[in-house]
Amino acid sequence: MGQFLFVDLQRRGRPDDRKGSSMEAIIERAAGLDVHQATVVAGVLIGKAAGRPRKEVRTFGTMTQDLEALRDWLHGLGVTHVGMESTGVYWMPVHTVLTGHFTLIVGNAHHIKNVPGRKTDVKDAEWIADLVRHGLIKASFVPSVQLRELRDLLRYRRSLAQTVVSVRNRTLKLLESANIKLASVATDVFGVSGMAMLGALAEGDATPDAMAALARGKLRRKRETLAQALNGRLTENHRFVLRLHIRQLDRLEADIAELDDRIADKMSPYRKQQKLLTQIPGVDDLAAANIIAEIGVDMSVFGTAGRLAAWAGVCPGSHESAGKRRRAGTRKGNLHLKTTLVMSAMSAARTRGSYYRDKYYRLKARCGGVKAAMAIAHKILIAVFHMLANDAPFQELGAAYLDQRSKQRVARALVRRLDTLGYNVQLELKAA
Repeated sequence: MGQFLFVDLQRRGRPDDRKGSSMEAIIERAAGLDVHQATVVAGVLIGKAAGRPRKEVRTFGTMTQDLEALRDWLHGLGVTHVGMESTGVYWMPVHTVLTGHFTLIVGNAHHIKNVPGRKTDVKDAEWIADLVRHGLIKASFVPSVQLRELRDLLRYRRSLAQTVVSVRNRTLKLLESANIKLASVATDVFGVSGMAMLGALAEGDATPDAMAALARGKLRRKRETLAQALNGRLTENHRFVLRLHIRQLDRLEADIAELDDRIADKMSPYRKQQKLLTQIPGVDDLAAANIIAEIGVDMSVFGTAGRLAAWAGVCPGSHESAGKRRRAGTRKGNLHLKTTLVMSAMSAARTRGSYYRDKYYRLKARCGGVKAAMAIAHKILIAVFHMLANDAPFQELGAAYLDQRSKQRVARALVRRLDTLGYNVQLELKAA
């Protein structure tokens, strides 16, 4: 009996199987789009809130003229609200063509997933349209065109920076395989002195002493050690690969420099907010630009700092059942924003005299470095929200803030520790 009841409930949950909905519709003309790489299936529901809606379904291509035909068809049916899933990048061209003509709702694909069973593209489109009709899709954050362009540039810059790190690691591995111990002597193999020596190694004409003479600055004091480190067994094949690595690094650095100029130009409308965010310990100009590109500067779209933290995936999850709370990890959230925040958190943990540094090491001793870094990332994002929402400067609490909040408890703990070491302690307050 229970099994048949379960099946019946699932069938009634589908828009095509029910005679009427127990929930009242709030939109009379709604459309749902099931977007794929080559096709867009559009389902439209038209009708009064009290009655059963009329259905219209049509499939379109994804070429620009096809999307314009989709827009005209929806206009002809008098559609006011259009919903779609935010899967992959296929929804973006559709969103661009329909922007300004309808109220667009881009929903999280995980949140509007249909019940299991007879799945087809048509039924998916009708399901999305039915959810839009009843106002059951929560719109995702879709940044403006300017922010999307800035976001693309910064994400590509991060990809290039990761490639630079990968090429440098391969170069170091190549040097070690040839017994060139440059990394053991020079702090920065890829600085001015290091790159000059790498170039000489790739050419293969200079002696170890001549290559050591290329050192600049403080590295000149280590010329004798450098000569010994550069005396390896570098074959012609090693030199060939090393030349390719150097050429690739030069290209990547030139591309990153060009990207930086473009990013600086795109950041000009947000220069005030960028300068404001750099007051946070651990947040530099690049990190501030990444944060602004991912969340924008209008915090009203998120509502509260807690919602922003949940969206970014830097706050603990929630799992409660039968009145008991269980551990839940953080959400996936926005990976690019989360990466920036965690890197800023690690930098803040190295900032002397800051509240974040003190809090990080307290948490690290209790729950480990990874969780401590995530907690500091959460605090940084909360600060970002309030600073952007209120146009307020950052307020540094100081390294002694946590001790000042519970002065008596800290004093008792210190007295107990001294007592275990065999000391008699008498506390006396200093004069004001």
